[in-house]
Parts: sequence; structure tokens; C-alpha cells
Amino acid sequence: MQIAVMSDSTSYMPDELVDRYNIHIVPLSVVFGDASYREGLDITTETFYQKVKETKDLPKTSQPSIGMITEKLEKLAVNYDAVISVHLSGGISGTHQSVISAGEMVDGIDVYAYDSGLSCMAQGFYAIEAAKLAESGKNPEAIIQRLDKMKQSMRAYFMVDDLSHLQRGGRLNGAQAMVGSLLQVKPVLHFVDKQIVPFEKIRTRKKALNRIMGMLESDAVQGGKLKVAFIHANNEAAAISLKEQFDAAYPNMDTMISYFGPVIGTHLGEGAVGVCWYKE
Repeated sequence: MQIAVMSDSTSYMPDELVDRYNIHIVPLSVVFGDASYREGLDITTETFYQKVKETKDLPKTSQPSIGMITEKLEKLAVNYDAVISVHLSGGISGTHQSVISAGEMVDGIDVYAYDSGLSCMAQGFYAIEAAKLAESGKNPEAIIQRLDKMKQSMRAYFMVDDLSHLQRGGRLNGAQAMVGSLLQVKPVLHFVDKQIVPFEKIRTRKKALNRIMGMLESDAVQGGKLKVAFIHANNEAAAISLKEQFDAAYPNMDTMISYFGPVIGTHLGEGAVGVCWYKE
């Protein structure tokens, strides 16, 4: 059985891994005024953050059309019997549901749409694992079972410098609890039931990052190998610093640097930092 793996552009996986495992990508877009840009195709992450600085009105985001997804699936159906399609949380985007709808329209290929329940490199970890298993000959049901197992240990926490981006885009649930104190806190955020919610209110950026690193280290000392991604929104130095700090204390862990690209960067704002990990 020939199984393809697909994801969307918000997984922000390194190009070399996308190429190595032949992962197919459907792009989401950012919209500045009347101009729409598919992330990773029409606009780079660097250009996006520069454009945000130069533009008075913040961009909007849009999911891939069902037509685009259908076209992608029809091409995959030529060479594949099934596709595992891993996407950002259905709680913040309709992409996952669009893949389900498109799959019902395409003959000749079984579509297994998988809701990661979160986004960015945590989502990418699922796609890469699915591709490895597909390459080793596992069937779709076994792959989905493994992704569900990964979900049990997957952790993702992040902090933003300005909550107004998430509020304005309607992506932050529970923001009303912080009204009146938005300027004084740097809340640690995470996903619960596919929604972004505050995990803990913390007064300073440094303390927020220390809290996230403390949770990572708490899992690291329990034994077993962790796969970890340090993620940044146009602030690579911060991610590198966290990675170096963790690598020095836990040299046997598998760590990497990732980023918040245009679509997720629109909602988090420049300067956001996150860490995600799971037990291998």
C-alpha cells in the first residue's frame, strides 16, 4: 500500500525534512489589504515580519480553499492509495475540516485527516513521524494509532509580547480573564481542547520563559529521550539561547530550532517564543 503524508504550511518543518520524507504541503495565506500571499511560496517569513513593520494595518489569514486541497489530493491519487494529512488545530482553523470535505470529493485515495490539536513544529513532529512509519510500510490505522500515542506526551507552551494579536483574531479563549492586566503580564499559553488558553499569568518575560523551561526540564529528568523544538517569531537569538541552555544540561536529548511563520506569526506577533516536546 502506497501512503502519502500531507500537512499544511503552519507545521514549519525544516525544508530538508520535508524533502527527505516527501511530505506534501498545502499552504495557508496571509492577506495584506487586497493582496494574498501563500506562506512559503509567495512570501518568506523574513519578508513577512518586515512587511508587518512597514504596514499600518495588521494582516489577516486564510485557510486553503477546498478546491486547492481537492486538486492536491487528485494528484496524490495517481501514485498513492491513501494519505495521512496532519493539520493545525481545528479549534483555530477550518483547514482540517476542509481536508475532510475535500477527501469526500476525490475518488481513488483514502484520506485520513489528523487534527494535531495544536500547530507549528509540534504539528510537524506528527507529520514527520507519520512519514517515517509510512516509509517503513505501516498501514494508515497503525500510523494514526502511533500519532495518538505521541499525543499523550506532547507538550507545547508559548508566550507572546502582545496579546492584542490573539484577541483581535479571536484565537485566544479566556482572554476576558486578563482584561485590565494585559500590559502587566506575560502569560504562558497552551492548547486545551484545541483552543489557545492561558496556562499561567506571569509578570515578566524572563519569568515566563523560565516557567516553560522548568516544565521541560521536569519531563527531561524523568528519563527517556525527548524530542524538543525551540520556536521563535523573528527572534532566533532567544530560541538559540534556550536551546543552548537545555543542551548543556541534557546533552542526550534531540533538540532543534523552529519558527513561527507568517500565518501563526500574524496571531502571536513578533517576539513570541515557544517550546514543544514529546517523549520518543
